[in-house]
Amino acid sequence: MLTQNMLSQDRKNKLRWFVTLSTMPLLGVLTAFGLVPSSNLGLNNDKIFVEQLALPGTAPIAANTTTFWHTERIQPGDTVAELMQRLNIKDTAASNYLRNNADAKPFRKLSVGREVQAETDAAGTLVSLSYLSEQGTQIVIKKQGDTFSSTSVAAQLEKRLFVRTGEIKTSLYTATDAAGMPEAAANQLTQIFNGDIDFHHDLKRGDKFTAVYEMTYSNGALVKTGQIQAAEFINQGHVYRAVLFQSDATHSDYYTPEGRSLKKAFLRSPIAFSRVSSGFTMARFHPILNKWRAHKGVDFAAPIGTPAKATADGIVAFDGTQSGYGNVVIINHQGNLSTVYGHLSHFAKGLHKGERIRQGDVIGYVGMTGMSTGPHLHYEFRVNGQQHDPMSVALPNALPINGANRVAFKSLTDKFIASLVQLRNTNLAKLD
Repeated sequence: MLTQNMLSQDRKNKLRWFVTLSTMPLLGVLTAFGLVPSSNLGLNNDKIFVEQLALPGTAPIAANTTTFWHTERIQPGDTVAELMQRLNIKDTAASNYLRNNADAKPFRKLSVGREVQAETDAAGTLVSLSYLSEQGTQIVIKKQGDTFSSTSVAAQLEKRLFVRTGEIKTSLYTATDAAGMPEAAANQLTQIFNGDIDFHHDLKRGDKFTAVYEMTYSNGALVKTGQIQAAEFINQGHVYRAVLFQSDATHSDYYTPEGRSLKKAFLRSPIAFSRVSSGFTMARFHPILNKWRAHKGVDFAAPIGTPAKATADGIVAFDGTQSGYGNVVIINHQGNLSTVYGHLSHFAKGLHKGERIRQGDVIGYVGMTGMSTGPHLHYEFRVNGQQHDPMSVALPNALPINGANRVAFKSLTDKFIASLVQLRNTNLAKLD
């Protein structure tokens, strides 16, 4: 406390005063400072008083109203118990619901990498849980009293464009992995250009590719890899380009900048990323018959169970067992063309004679039935019933861009091609 003697000694025109409030709940020590002329205060300098002021009380926070959010990703080999532990859920009722209830079945089938968000109280009791289903639907599970309810709402989807460039050093897969391109996009890249590039034989060290593709997200979580919008592949110095164009509400396809469709009436290969173990020849020493004979097809070596796809639209003419072919599918195509797929381990589910097949549909799986010394697919391309080398025969193209769509196509193509040229020599492997 300041004394009258101290003020009289200083004889100042200003008054310093200090108020200290201590031992207040929650707020600790509060110190206030003021510097005001004493004449303005209207105080009698002979009498100074210090008064302790009380702060308003603060109501305690109810513990049961506080909730916490936790986010975790599904890890390989995760169980419901392990995921709940990482999400800090300590709730037996919630555990039973997530493990056994039919409404929670999509939760138990979540794939690796999917995000799960959980809201719990301070004791670890589950308040709500949300995640994206494999179909991209937002699922929300909430606790209501002693029971749980599950609701689904359409997710708010966001599409983002990604660009990746790469250079072939050892293999296409290695290059796409190094560029950070998803496997689904890498497969699309081969499907787009496999009519012009033989990915089994034509790839050389130094070949380059650039791809612009969509990725779909919901609440920041990846839902799926979308379609490639534009791509460029430089193979042995030759530049191939493609742009995706939607000509109407139901049809889209890839075209060259000149408007030529890249879709072939026939694909070169019925198996992606396989090697030719035996080519088309009029004289080959048969490993089982031990004699020289013509091999009027191409053998693609692949593990048992690898999907074999129809190389063109057509109708199934035969599916069953046939002589040295083992399990075989024969498809009739436009005009006088047909294809043969032999040594299959088994057929695609539901495949039957007379069924209409689309290019790329799985018709069976690689095996070693019939006269075969190892797992592979025997593939034939026939014209009027006569075999031709499927790796060299001229393949017809689909229809080009028509006149009505030419202006819109050129506008879209000019934009993408300019981007591809600009990005061709830019390493964007780590940029989104």
